[in-house]
Amino acid sequence: MTALIKQSDEALVTGGKSDAFLPQLLGAINQATEIDITVAFIRQSGLELIFDALKDAMDRRAVIRVLTSDYLDVTEPQALRRLMLLAERGADVRLFSTDGDPSFHIKSYIFLRHSGEDLFGGCAFVGSSNISNMALTRGLEWNLRVDYPADSVKFLEILSKFELLFSDSRVFPLSHAWIDGYAARRRVSLQMVSGEPEEELLPATPTEIQADALLALQATRSAGHRRGLVVLATGLGKTWLAAFDVQQLKARRVLFVAHREEILMQAEATFARIHPDASIGYYTGKAKEWEADFVFASVQTLGRDRHLQQFAPDCFDYLVVDEFHHADSTTYRRLIDYFQPRFMLGLTATPERTDQADILSLCDDNLVFEWNFVEGINADLLCPFHYHGIHDQAVDYTEIPWRNGRFDPSDLSNKLATRARAKHALSVWRELRQSRTLAFCVSRTHAEFMADYFSQAGIRAAAVHAKSAMPRNAALKQLEAGSLEVIFSVDLFNEGTDLPAIDTVMMLRPTESKILFLQQLGRGLRLHPGKDYLRVLDFIGNHKAFLNKPESLFGVSSLREFVRRQQNGNLPLPKGCYANYELGVIGFLNEVIKTLPKGIVDTYELLKLAEQRQPSAVEMYRAGVNFTHIRSRFGSWFDLVADRGGLDEAQQRVLQRHRPYFLEVEKAAMTKSYKMVLLEALLELDGFIHPQTTQDLAIRSGEILLRRPPLMRKDLPARFQNLAEVLASKPGQWLTYWNSNPVNAFVGGNKKQGKPFFELDADRLKPNFELTVEDRDLFHAMVQELANYKLAMYMDREQKGAKASVVKTPTAPVEAGVVWDKLPFFPNLKIACGHFKDADGENETLVKIPTHYRADSSRHFIACASGNSMDGGKNPIRDGDYLLLELVSADQAGSISNQIMAVERQDASGDDQYVLRVVRKRGDGDYYLQANNPDYADFDATEGMRPFARLRGVVAQGEVVEG
Repeated sequence: MTALIKQSDEALVTGGKSDAFLPQLLGAINQATEIDITVAFIRQSGLELIFDALKDAMDRRAVIRVLTSDYLDVTEPQALRRLMLLAERGADVRLFSTDGDPSFHIKSYIFLRHSGEDLFGGCAFVGSSNISNMALTRGLEWNLRVDYPADSVKFLEILSKFELLFSDSRVFPLSHAWIDGYAARRRVSLQMVSGEPEEELLPATPTEIQADALLALQATRSAGHRRGLVVLATGLGKTWLAAFDVQQLKARRVLFVAHREEILMQAEATFARIHPDASIGYYTGKAKEWEADFVFASVQTLGRDRHLQQFAPDCFDYLVVDEFHHADSTTYRRLIDYFQPRFMLGLTATPERTDQADILSLCDDNLVFEWNFVEGINADLLCPFHYHGIHDQAVDYTEIPWRNGRFDPSDLSNKLATRARAKHALSVWRELRQSRTLAFCVSRTHAEFMADYFSQAGIRAAAVHAKSAMPRNAALKQLEAGSLEVIFSVDLFNEGTDLPAIDTVMMLRPTESKILFLQQLGRGLRLHPGKDYLRVLDFIGNHKAFLNKPESLFGVSSLREFVRRQQNGNLPLPKGCYANYELGVIGFLNEVIKTLPKGIVDTYELLKLAEQRQPSAVEMYRAGVNFTHIRSRFGSWFDLVADRGGLDEAQQRVLQRHRPYFLEVEKAAMTKSYKMVLLEALLELDGFIHPQTTQDLAIRSGEILLRRPPLMRKDLPARFQNLAEVLASKPGQWLTYWNSNPVNAFVGGNKKQGKPFFELDADRLKPNFELTVEDRDLFHAMVQELANYKLAMYMDREQKGAKASVVKTPTAPVEAGVVWDKLPFFPNLKIACGHFKDADGENETLVKIPTHYRADSSRHFIACASGNSMDGGKNPIRDGDYLLLELVSADQAGSISNQIMAVERQDASGDDQYVLRVVRKRGDGDYYLQANNPDYADFDATEGMRPFARLRGVVAQGEVVEG
């Protein structure tokens, strides 16, 4: 092991810039298996300098004991809260109470190195340095070093005295409760205490970008949103933004959720800086401090039902979910559905999935603010990059097994850890390198191999991973100081790590995930003195796993567009950036383009290839695939996924058990969003397993609509536009309305054929099918995927449906002063004026017709006639006419004899078909359907047919305009 402790005849460290204590301290921490620290004062400015080293020591299971005091109230509460992070991971942190005692001035640092039970080395420093920036970096502080075993008598005496002091009756374990009381009573001079200047950190203030995002967050809440997603590129301070917004909202209790402890610890430090008086606790596998003001929780722990039940759903004012691109997992969804804060903020630096409703829907389709790395570079907030696409000619990736969207890890590592490949990488690096390089490797074996190869070539290099000899903090400090030139890393620097000094990134591993690629790129984009640009050396091989990089980096819509732009020299690059691809890479990409897909299956496979995972229903919808065509060929969306090998054994089991219900959701006609809102309420309340009362479902549905103001404004009648007030003062009115709309539809409504999937058992909405607890999570996820698709499609209608659909231009001028009504229009719902014809009600937009038609948007809608079977009689209906139709139900239809009705039936595959006919009655309960055009034969009405709308009239072409 490289010796990091200063070795010289000088046992006295005298401080100042020429002999600062900090390097000695860090070197000792990085080698120790046991660390004992006793200081009178601890300040945040000093603790920050050694905190990463202490955390790395805990990662390698070193034993840490820290003792400080409240002498003269100099120790800072925020520093004590930071120490509690170590305590929650197993460190023993205690405080000496000076109540009644004149002083506490001890400063000692003891480091031991064990091999098993045997103590083989160590050192102790006793002197004048407290833990503060001044004392550790530039203050004139004397600290005498005593080494073991060289001076074992003195060393063991110091260790013995520490043991006595640590068990003194005036010493007690540090707790957040004690820190709260200490912060409240603390009185300390801001000028000077015991000869040492106060180093309180200045209050943090938002950057210009953060200020803009804070205004957007304030505006979105004013508009009624209770959830929102913010995309901020790495380096722009998304965690700081969250802490500032908590301050802006004046939230008292906050829950911060992430999937890695590293992220939680960095977030805690940020929040403690802005909210120094708040108590902070952790809810992880090691700590369960749920009563703190700010709780930082591991989603793996808190996302379990038994842990969620420890909290009331509304106990937090503010919920932050970091690295939100991970939030599509069942665990995240369960947590997000459970809590009902005043506001939930999703944060991500990687926007690759923010246009997909399966992620964005968790924030109620509310993208509040986005500032990606391109915008950050253009605004001079991030560093420009010079990108080099290197042909990875030493590796044939087609020989490496590819399973479940990934290379076989062992075979990949073996193929990459070769002398030929390392020689190529070294040659490229020597030609293009700058000063400080971070290289991403695929495995520990790969990282160690590369570090050894570079070291043998005279390059100062080190491998850094969870079990490496060199701790991460030491490697980063040596890289910044110039004593290391290259760090070969495995998984330690993807998320939650600041590396501003890095000026070269070398990507030596295939990154199947676009998110991972952007995270690795982002490690080097932070600004740093002396760094003009980031050099990116990206090794690209002959495999589909490399195809996602161009789209991620340049924002192009397809591989074809990228190759065309690259060859024409007009790639969309941020200012100051540069990109170059070797000819071998372009040749490989051109070969791939020849095999790119075109049909439904091909589109599915292309999406799967681009994302390195199964595409979602929303992605297929947004890729332009018609779901009616999917059902015609495969039966349903999930049958397509199963056909392409996208369902595992458990998912296939759930599909077989619940295919009819999945198809019901997939095909649901949506004149409003209510069905999907009620479905989301059922999912959030676990109503498929535990039937919920209609009142509880109505309230939760109302809360969902309140979170989604666009849906509320679009769908609710005027009397419910102030829904929050209605829920509070007139819940009965809302319950009646909700029961008459989606609840009625769920239990069969006016449907005569087939058993409905739900029934009312007393006042509870109960499924008519059994869902086992074993299948619940998979069933929920599959239903949620379909609901996301339906809502995404529904939300798109108002925004782009009118532009996408063919609404005919008025053929005659509309008189000035006409007053309009808005009605739903279904361009895909072709009412056959001939024989029954396949159609669906999945696409909807709004059109306007004059008020003289006396239309009501809650009952009436517009569809198009298709064919000429009704082209006859006094009021002929011709192909393409706009039909004004009124929805009817069994209890509202009244007499339908001799009236023109739109009739629905299902074909053998379950798809909907529609026809327009005059309903005639032969005898008691015997009906037939008659055409106005004598060229078309009559046919009998059967049990499988359902009149669903009454024709109110034909709207003139010139009187239907886009809404």
